[in-house]
Amino acid sequence: MFKSGFIGIIGRPNVGKSTLLNALVGEKIAITTRKPQTTRNRIMGIKNLPEGQMIFMDTPGIHQAGSPLNRHMVNIATDTFKQADMLLLLVDATVGVHPGDPFIIESLRETALPVILVINKIDLVKKPQLLPMIDQLHPLHPFAAIVPVSAQTGDGLLRLTDEILQALPEGPAHFPEETMTDRSERFIAAEIVREKIIMLTRQEIPYSTAVVVDAFKEDEQKQLIRIQATINVEKESQKGILIGKKGAMLKEIGTKARLDLEQFFAARIYLELFVRVQKDWTQDEKMLKRFGYSQEGG
Repeated sequence: MFKSGFIGIIGRPNVGKSTLLNALVGEKIAITTRKPQTTRNRIMGIKNLPEGQMIFMDTPGIHQAGSPLNRHMVNIATDTFKQADMLLLLVDATVGVHPGDPFIIESLRETALPVILVINKIDLVKKPQLLPMIDQLHPLHPFAAIVPVSAQTGDGLLRLTDEILQALPEGPAHFPEETMTDRSERFIAAEIVREKIIMLTRQEIPYSTAVVVDAFKEDEQKQLIRIQATINVEKESQKGILIGKKGAMLKEIGTKARLDLEQFFAARIYLELFVRVQKDWTQDEKMLKRFGYSQEGG
């Protein structure tokens, strides 16, 4: 009996959704940082087992959105309800029950999908702290299961995998066995560059950048991939910060991104980065679409 299906990973920003996706798939598919709203688009990661195929959909954090970019992110997350066969609702054990958690659970009332409540980051708390969380959240929804895990250490992931398999419907594989994600190589490359920007810069810079890969050329004889990418920002001052004194910041972003890209693509990478000002692009619907942040692009 083979099972397969689409599993939406939902929750507030910064609860560890992308880390969980990577841990379940066993590869770094989605970028991860400690800063909220790192994920902007839906990303699929595929786990193949002898008894089934699990297609995980990492989503942006659900929050009360103001700007067009943030509204796009929340729309992508809630649209997952329509595409998924089941959902994993992630909450953060270190925070306890956040006001945003019942807000998300309320949005699940209209769905008939099985929902597993996943309490993440249990490596950072003592076990007695989990019981009040479970007591508060358990009555709010008929969860298929409640599973405490640590996406960071892997604790609890085997049990979570078993619970997912139980809840999935019977069906054939949707993707070939060697496929890890539905995203293109260009998308992965752009996301890796964006991750390094988020990790190395502060204040508004991480939230004001969009990375577009302009060229991606493979030289199989040399086992080399040449990548050209443009980092788009909203202001001249942001461009200056990203380039840094004598180009130091841009060089550090490029070096760290290249190392990750070489690991992911198992090839040598030649990476060229450029910075361009696109004034107030996060407020411009046309620019959002051009950079891949439209409902269709998600």
